[in-house]
Amino acid sequence: MSGDADGLRLGVGGLSRPELLAALDAAGVARNAHAETLLAHPVFERRPVEPIVIAVRSVAELGRPAGATLPELLSAAAELGLGPCPADTAPYLRLALSDQTASSDPRMSTGRAPADSLTVASDPLSTDDEDPKGFYLRVVDGVSWLRGYRCDDEHVFAGEDRFAFQRPERAEERIGASSRIRADRRSGPRAPRRDERASG
Repeated sequence: MSGDADGLRLGVGGLSRPELLAALDAAGVARNAHAETLLAHPVFERRPVEPIVIAVRSVAELGRPAGATLPELLSAAAELGLGPCPADTAPYLRLALSDQTASSDPRMSTGRAPADSLTVASDPLSTDDEDPKGFYLRVVDGVSWLRGYRCDDEHVFAGEDRFAFQRPERAEERIGASSRIRADRRSGPRAPRRDERASG
């Protein structure tokens, strides 16, 4: 898959938690403790495959060049017809995004999104600020990462930070994508050839 996930048609779901974890391990996807906490949530139990289309936008592209909090950027995205991804999207997107651009700065960061990371916009699984709020994807030194992060509703994401949203799918795309996803699921998950942000 392209290193830029914008426009990617993705099948979310279809695997049990052990199968999903096994697919991530087989693909060499590294995870931090926050990601493991999120993956233990019941939302990652097996469910029917849901086809979605990914739309990647920076916070600035949502009309907030000076930055925005998570609630603000979700609201701004909605005004543009974009919605949060299903809560279990990130590991499936990590598996599909095989050639994400490697981070230009491999150092971990505190209080901001790491360089060249892609945060998956989704509704938080917990309202407790001590719990991880979601995932971001990053590649460092050739290693694909699925990382969880924490932030509160006051944390401001920078204008250049990039998020993956869900966009409406046209009818003709939906029909074709459903057929491809069913075929992919029959053949099994394909292995692909980042928290330190606000305490991530």
